[in-house]
Amino acid sequence: MELLRSNYKSPGEAGKRGFEDLECYMLALDVIVNAYQLAKCVPADEKYDLASQVRRSSKSVTSNIAEGYGRYHYLDSLKFYSNARGSLNETSSHFIEARVVGYIDQAHFEQVYALIRQTERVLNGYMTFVRKQQAGADLNGNRTAREEQSEYIVDDDNFDTPAT
Repeated sequence: MELLRSNYKSPGEAGKRGFEDLECYMLALDVIVNAYQLAKCVPADEKYDLASQVRRSSKSVTSNIAEGYGRYHYLDSLKFYSNARGSLNETSSHFIEARVVGYIDQAHFEQVYALIRQTERVLNGYMTFVRKQQAGADLNGNRTAREEQSEYIVDDDNFDTPAT
């Protein structure tokens, strides 16, 4: 098997499309293409197990990048980008599993693994950029909301007695 690349071409103007212009999104599309290739070559008994899981986790990467991009506050965006990174690592784990049980050869595994690590590095870089920009911080600032400490009273007479 050879490493595949996405053939997606956006109809929008480059630099003005939104999340589709992000390098981490474009690399994640390449990961999806390879996940689908893996799903096609696993045995039939893996159709609803490994095949389904690798497809879903790879799609979750692009979905979370897109959703994070659509959020106004940078902390909200970062949560989705962090979820994308988690899904990317889950996808990596599925490729490791496929290699361990012999569904893909070592050479192909190393190519996909390198693609996933490159996607993660680019996503981490974008997350650092977003963190530094702090878009939306002017809306709420960097304030946090918290409740005051509550005092709880425990009735020791009934604490260990099971309800009947």
